[in-house]
Amino acid sequence: MARIIAVANQKGGVGKTTTAVNLAACLAASEQPTLLVDCDSQANATAGIGFAKDPSRRTLYHWLILGEQFDKIVQKSQVAKLDVVPADKNLAGAAVELVTAENREHKLQAVLNLLNDRYRFIILDCPPALDLLTLNALVAANAVLVPIQCEYLALEGVSELLDTLMRIRRTLNPNLEIEGILLTMYDERTTLSRQVATDLRSFFGSQIFQTVIPRNVRLAEAPSFGKPIIFYDNNSKGAEGYTQLAQEVIANAEKRAGTGARSAHSGA
Repeated sequence: MARIIAVANQKGGVGKTTTAVNLAACLAASEQPTLLVDCDSQANATAGIGFAKDPSRRTLYHWLILGEQFDKIVQKSQVAKLDVVPADKNLAGAAVELVTAENREHKLQAVLNLLNDRYRFIILDCPPALDLLTLNALVAANAVLVPIQCEYLALEGVSELLDTLMRIRRTLNPNLEIEGILLTMYDERTTLSRQVATDLRSFFGSQIFQTVIPRNVRLAEAPSFGKPIIFYDNNSKGAEGYTQLAQEVIANAEKRAGTGARSAHSGA
């Protein structure tokens, strides 16, 4: 079964797309068949993984709204074992069209359920807003990964998102877990970064990933070249951070699978 992880935070500029692209690339580089789904009409994840704008290319809009076949939508990326469902500006219209659709919150879940045996991980890059596309991603996901910038206002943004997650659990997706909270743009030289990291760890405890993503020039440059950081500069601190994050996510998935196997065995 594929583990579906939504990378979400309604606050912009926290490293959400950077995290989705580089986590997906590092998972695939670790021999985990992975699908990256760009759920944002700005299509930054699509560009960041190496696809230039192409009006003729089919996207998530064609799959989700027009019902076209997955094999006509999916793109092979430059990373072995990483496939991509691209986005384009039509997705902005999808959010409007979904308003009157039947089972509108479950559209993405329905199409992703068909892919369970094709991938080990499915990473969803959500828009920086709690709109119907983000809601679809959170309903489809097994877990949500929340990137948080190490700045003062980060705490306020994450509390709002967690309130939303609780409501989704109560009404639409009772199995939604928190994969983890990821500290991004961390600058160990500043007191502010260290203080925010300490506050978040004291408040959320084990829900915070051990991995911390540093503020890194090479990481910021990589999207303009259409490359994940492991292809742009594999020796950078950013590449090291996302490689470690991928290993944490893989280890978490293996622990869950092991726990499930043990509990199934003990109940036999």
